[in-house]
Amino acid sequence: MTKVSVIGTGFVGASSAFALALQGICSDLLLVDANRDRAKAEAADISHGAAVASGVRVHSGDYVDIKGSAVIVIAAGVNQKPGESRLALLTRNAEIFKSIVPQIVTMAPEAVVIVATNPVDIMTDVTRTLHPQPQRVLGTGTVLDTARFRDLLGRESGVSPRYIHANVLGEHGDSSVLCWAHAQIAGLSVKDYLATINKDWTAADAKRIEEKVRGAAGTIIAGKQATYYGIGAAVAKIVEAVLKDSRAVMTVSGISEFGLSLALPNVVGKEGIMHSLMPALSEAERRQLQHSADILRQSQQGLIENGKLLV
Repeated sequence: MTKVSVIGTGFVGASSAFALALQGICSDLLLVDANRDRAKAEAADISHGAAVASGVRVHSGDYVDIKGSAVIVIAAGVNQKPGESRLALLTRNAEIFKSIVPQIVTMAPEAVVIVATNPVDIMTDVTRTLHPQPQRVLGTGTVLDTARFRDLLGRESGVSPRYIHANVLGEHGDSSVLCWAHAQIAGLSVKDYLATINKDWTAADAKRIEEKVRGAAGTIIAGKQATYYGIGAAVAKIVEAVLKDSRAVMTVSGISEFGLSLALPNVVGKEGIMHSLMPALSEAERRQLQHSADILRQSQQGLIENGKLLV
């Protein structure tokens, strides 16, 4: 029996659990939340869907029940208050993680921990500092951003996003780096592929795609207050790679040559991140990635100064 626990049953946690149950990725799915009634209700609702789709056993419980989990997803945290600074939000979420992670370490020390709480790169670092096996901790990184990038290129080219190779690196946020140097459709650059179907491709087109990728969350939030289906599917895909030891290359967030967690192409398997890769970037992309790391380091330093991040 393969057990997965999801901690936090807000929009992201519940959507992740639903995606896991619908696809039958695990056999036993546990939901944990500070609001026990919420966790119980979400578990019941998802269980009814699983009865139709997969037969996964879905239930709610407490931290003592996460024992035996192969993977634990952390989707717990608080939302940003009106007028609240990014650092203040980080500080509050770091405090929450200081109560969650030690319980994970006690009850399921060998579980691979996947962080989905935003800002995910910094929260991945927070989790790593609290875990005695930091190599077993990874964040969702830019897996969702990469999916958005491929989706938009698919719409431009008329090719399924599943057959487009293109990645977003760096921060899951405004400083993310769309890696055009290696973006390919059928082994061709985006521009060369579009030329085969008599479509022009200019720098303005690339900029338009970049703005849509970075602005996707804001557009969705403006219409329905939150994003959750996309990240839920991304979480399920990462969990699947761990449970199946599939050695999938995914832009999850993990420790990097920059000395902090950010998204790079990483090989994901049963131990978490098995191998980290640094693609050959253009000079401009390399500068952008360094800038992204610098942005994250500023937030990291703020937590260190507030005593919320150990080094």
